[in-house]
This record gives sequence, structure tokens and C-alpha cells, in this order.
Amino acid sequence: MKGASELTPMGKIVSLAKRRGFLFPGSEIYGGLAGTWDYGPMGVELKNNIKQEFWRAIVYSRDDTVGLDAAILMNPKVWEASGHTEAFTDPLVECKTCHERFRADHEDEIRAHESEHKKKKEKIEWTEPRKFNLLVEASLGSVEDEKTKVYLRGEITQGVHVNFKNVLNSTRVKIPFGIAQIGKAFRNEITPGNFTFRSREFEQMELQWYVKPDEGESLKWFDYWKEERRRWYISLGMRKEKLRFREHASDERAHYARAAWDIEYDSPFGGWKEFEGIHNRGDWDITQHAKHSGEDLTYFDEETKSRYIPWVVETSGGVDRAALFFLIDSYREEEDRTVLKFHPKIAPIKVAVFPLLANKEVLVSKAREIYKELKLSVITMWDDRGNIGKRYYAQDEIGTPWCVTIDFQTLEDETVTVRDRDTMAQERIAVKELSEYFKTKLL
Repeated sequence: MKGASELTPMGKIVSLAKRRGFLFPGSEIYGGLAGTWDYGPMGVELKNNIKQEFWRAIVYSRDDTVGLDAAILMNPKVWEASGHTEAFTDPLVECKTCHERFRADHEDEIRAHESEHKKKKEKIEWTEPRKFNLLVEASLGSVEDEKTKVYLRGEITQGVHVNFKNVLNSTRVKIPFGIAQIGKAFRNEITPGNFTFRSREFEQMELQWYVKPDEGESLKWFDYWKEERRRWYISLGMRKEKLRFREHASDERAHYARAAWDIEYDSPFGGWKEFEGIHNRGDWDITQHAKHSGEDLTYFDEETKSRYIPWVVETSGGVDRAALFFLIDSYREEEDRTVLKFHPKIAPIKVAVFPLLANKEVLVSKAREIYKELKLSVITMWDDRGNIGKRYYAQDEIGTPWCVTIDFQTLEDETVTVRDRDTMAQERIAVKELSEYFKTKLL
């Protein structure tokens, strides 16, 4: 096993992620399952915070967006209508030497694989590209020979579109409006890897934004949501210079897509990698579901007294990829410490409370009192392990923005020491002002 100093930058992040309870390999005690990951105590908080901030920005802060949570299992006809059962495939090549499979269009991975075999002086040949369906099959029914084939959804998008009419009939939304959703999706990824970047089970956060079927109107909203989504990541601390837009080439876009751009992050595992897409899907989705279901899915415009199939501008981001890039982006190695400089809004723990000395009951008792009070208003952790320096080091590694230390002066004047993670500066704050102090910091 390599020592910490020998690890690659990405290796150090992966090591920290496991050591500090962010991410564990799925089913690890049984040898794992490729492409699956379990979120530990810190990771689940980070991921939940990202989802909460997405929901706050897209649903709670707007009057023109509603939320939805569609079922993972759907009638197979949904996937026929959307084209997934026929077109949701990747061309696949197989190495005849070791039988590993790669997507035919992932030329960098293929070259790297060939290089590894050449180092071992092994001959390498490839099979011809073959189609490989990415949908994960499942079966429903209690009688073995009467089970119905279904699919675990390959994307969460279609759950919104099949509920378009239900949302119209149960709310007062008017075009332009959006339907947001966060949920799990599943894919038969051929080559899962790069930590959680490419997984077989993952979570998405999406907005389907319905507009009039007009080129100018859709372009206006497409440009708006492109910038709005980039701005959201920056507002949560992601470094601007690490982000860029990339337009899909003509052979990358779906045949119905009128425009498609990705937000990419400059990663330590191969450079620019996509983690959110903004797409102008035209009227493809609603038209297809209307055609295959036989339902009238037109929208009645009260202003023009006309009916039409709306166009869709979509923003589709990976929750797991966002969490990964926030983790990477926040990672810093400083002279005497390693620190995750998360924006306070997404930091797993906001405040850590500890007594200066864990063996002085009078300090422990007072610290417990303050800890219990703070927990009512802010996510707080108790820590009395080791000396004060080790506690600071541990909190820095999980990205806790503030540490509160109860010392002997606290017993005299009801003030505590608050240490800032980023600057390491300390200041005395009155105990009665702590809750408001942190609430203000988290605005």
C-alpha cells in the first residue's frame, strides 16, 4: 500500500473520502460490486446539502416551478416511446486478450489499455464494435414463469414528461413553467470508474422547463438556464476557473436536440469532465408520449386561446458528480494540515463543539450544555477525542467551517472561542449570541 506522500492527487482525495466517512466501496466486505458506492456519515450530509440547495434554488425560491418524485419502475411502454429500448445503446469493443470491454468512442481509454498490454509484451486484438443496451432489466411478478420484464429507469426525465398532464390539471402553472425532480437512475455502464464519476447507480437533479414552441422563446430560456446553472455552482464555492461550457458536436447530439451544452469541471483524472447538461429538446418528449399513449398532451394557452405541444429546455445534473467535484474543488494541502474548504451551506457539519480538556468535568458539562443548545439551530458535532490540535485537524479534514471551544474563561464570563476553518483565526463570542452568529454566517 502506498503512503500518503506517494499517492496521486486523486488518490489522496479517495483516501481521505474513505478515512473521514464520505464514501465507501459498495458491498466492500464481500469484495464489492463495480460501479457502486455507499455514502458514509459525512458523504450523505454533503449529498443531502447539495440536493437541498438545488431544491431551494429551483423550487422554493421561484413561483414558476413545482416538484415531482416519479416512480423508479415504469411501464415498459414509456421506454419504447422515449426511444430508450431501441436507441439507448453504446458501441462496445472487447479486448480478446483479457476480455475487458470499452466504449468504441472512448479512444483515450482504449489507447491506455493497449499501452498496458504492450508494457507486458502481450499481443492485443479487438472485437468489432457491438451494440450494448444501457438499460438495466428487472422483472415483476411473484410467479416465476409469469414475470413481466421492466427496466430500472435509465434517466429520471421521462417520469416528469409522462406526468405533464397531471401537473397541469392539479396546479395553476402556466407556460413558461418548470417541473423539478431529484432521483436515482441506473445504467449498465460498460467501464465504471474514476471514483464515483461513472457509476451504475447514480442520482440526478433535473429541471424540465416548458416553453412556447418558438425558436426565439426557447433560445432565450436556454441561454438563461445555461448561465443560471453555472452561477449556482459558483455561488456554492466552486472555483470559476475550474468550470467551462462545451457545446456538443453534431454527432453527439440526439437527433431531436435543437441545442446541447455541458458544464464541465477541470478534473484531476483526465481533464475536463461533464457533470451537468443543458438541452433544448424541442417537442420530442411530449409528442412521443402523446403518440404512444393516445392521450391528448397539448397545452391550452388562455391568452391566445390556442393549443400546442410545448418545447422543453432541460437542465440535467448528476448529484454524485456534483458531490465529487465539490469534494475535489474544496481539497487543499497546506503547510501543517489538509482541509476541505466547503462552502458552509454544503459542509456536512457546520459547527464542532468541544471542551478544552476532556478530563475536566466542569468544562465537559458546560460544553455539553452549549452543544445541545446549538444543535437546535445548526448542524453540530460533539468532539472530545485527543488534544485540541488533533480535533482541529480532524474537523479541517471533514470541512467543518467553525469550531467552538469551551475553556476556563467560559466559566467566568460566558464567552467561547470560535475558530474559523479557512483563516484559523479565533475570536471570543458570547454564548447567548452563538446561535444568531452562525445563522448570520449561513445566510
